[in-house]
Amino acid sequence: MYSERTYNVMEKIFNGLVWSIPTDNKSIFITFDDGPIPEVTPWVLDTLKRFDAKATFFCLGKNVESNPEIYQRILTEGHAVGNHTHNHVDGWKIGKRRYVANINKCSEWVDSRLFRPPYGRLLPAHYKMIKNNYSVVMWNVLCGDFDKRLTGERCVDNVILNTKPGSIILFHDSVKANDRLRYALPRVLKYYAEKNYSFKPIVNGF
Repeated sequence: MYSERTYNVMEKIFNGLVWSIPTDNKSIFITFDDGPIPEVTPWVLDTLKRFDAKATFFCLGKNVESNPEIYQRILTEGHAVGNHTHNHVDGWKIGKRRYVANINKCSEWVDSRLFRPPYGRLLPAHYKMIKNNYSVVMWNVLCGDFDKRLTGERCVDNVILNTKPGSIILFHDSVKANDRLRYALPRVLKYYAEKNYSFKPIVNGF
């Protein structure tokens, strides 16, 4: 259900999107979508710190606006941030000008050249308008923590069965994902820490 190659068709259409990061060492790139929020993100930051792990947070502008102190903590603790639109708009249901305007609204709160489309949904017209200003970062490992049908154990398996050096792994620091995230994240971090992997943030230029 949650395979490593998440969007094969999109990969063929959008050859400029980032799905993984080439690396010669045992590095993986953990990412979080939809925060920051007080119910979840501080716990995520505490958990990452326990494993000396850095990550990338694709933030909603509205959540940064409401929780600037958590956003500042993300930056202070050495994590990267990316633009995830201002209020999680669906790229398949909105015109290109409104879509780009929503991204620009987020950029008033999130200073980053990284962008991830909510739901992974992006139209060619949208991509054409933003590709010169943003690196569009997708993922190739989907935890599935947002899916209430899944158990925490299944979320861990989704990651471990599909991750390899250079993988971009998608979690969510959201209320909806909270129960499965709290089960899966520390176990994933422990598993890869014991195998001497490093957890790196995504930066411009990678």
